[in-house]
Amino acid sequence: MADEQRPFEDIQETPDGFSIPELKWRELLFVGALRREGDAFVRDPSRPLPSFRIPDLFPEGVRFAVRSDEGRVRVRRIG
Repeated sequence: MADEQRPFEDIQETPDGFSIPELKWRELLFVGALRREGDAFVRDPSRPLPSFRIPDLFPEGVRFAVRSDEGRVRVRRIG
């Protein structure tokens, strides 16, 4: 499948946000682009954000709730 070779394109919209492959989520945490802040995650603007086919997927100043779901990570904005 093409999405397995190009995970930056594998974004699935959900009713309350979107989901990305778990491996892509782990990459975001590893490079420090997103960091935990209490019970949510926030964008660290001092770290590079890998490419995504949807621009501004993780804007600065927004908190995100995250949960794992069968090999994917569901992400929704919470403020």
